[in-house]
Parts: sequence; structure tokens; C-alpha cells
Amino acid sequence: MLKPYTVSLFGHRIIADTHHASSELEKIISHLILTKEYVEFLIGRNGDFDILAASIIRRCIKRYDRANTSLTLILPYPTAEFARNEEYYLSYYDSVEIFSSSRKTHFKAAFSLRNKYMADRSDLIICCIDHSGGGAYNAVKYALSLNKQFYNTASTPPPELSDPQNIYRFP
Repeated sequence: MLKPYTVSLFGHRIIADTHHASSELEKIISHLILTKEYVEFLIGRNGDFDILAASIIRRCIKRYDRANTSLTLILPYPTAEFARNEEYYLSYYDSVEIFSSSRKTHFKAAFSLRNKYMADRSDLIICCIDHSGGGAYNAVKYALSLNKQFYNTASTPPPELSDPQNIYRFP
């Protein structure tokens, strides 16, 4: 059975340098699609980075015409927006998962639990983190505690994320 190479994406709600992040995302996503047997991208939908990354993943899949990639939206709980637009979500994403374990927690804590679940599943974290603090930063720090590899698309990462041993490197 084929084991997917799983990649989770986390970023701040607002991206300071969209051009740089977009360029870096395009490079790393293209590399993964072209070099891995099967890539499963896990993503939320909570800010600029998530929307940008999902768009670039879709564009790369189309460009390379590869059937070796899936894009999965992971929601922390069922939202009214999803209920109203379920048909759209199911047509844009290859699958949608609702992280059921977070249903019993406060809605703000649900995002953190969902992010940990995504990090636990991942081989690689792609992020856009340009400052310390926030949910995306905490998710990446958690992933680093699990010794996960990561690739930061931010033009100016915080010092603690600029030179760790587990930065993903590619040609």
C-alpha cells in the first residue's frame, strides 16, 4: 500500500511579504509534487496563508497534471460557513475532514488541537512564520518538538526558526 508523504501548512493570518511567500511556496510545492510518489497536503482555511497556499497547490497540480497529490481541508469543528458552502468546499478540496476530537473543547482551543493533529500526521511542515506567537507559530514549535522537518516561506523568520537542524532542504 502506498504511504503518502504528508505535508501540513501553517501560517499567520496576515502575510507581511506575500510576494516572497508565494514564490517560496511555488518552489517547494512544485519540488514535492515532482519528486514524491504521492503527496497529501493538509491545510486549514483561516487566513491569507491558507488561501494562498491552497491556490498554489491547485495551480501546481494543474500545471504538472499529476495524479499523485491531494489537498485536504482540516476543519477544527463544523462551521456554519462550511454548512452553507459544502458543495463548493467539496469541489475545491479533494477531501474535507472535521477534526471530531475538538468538538468537546472551547472553539478557540479547537484550533490548537486541530493543528497538533495535523503536525502529528505530517512528514513535513510548510509554514509562513515571521514573528513569535500565535497559533501557527505554536503549531510549528509543537512540530519541532516532535522533530518534524519544516520549511519556512517567510522572508524574515523569527530567530528561533532561522537555523534549526530540521529545516527541509532541497536543490
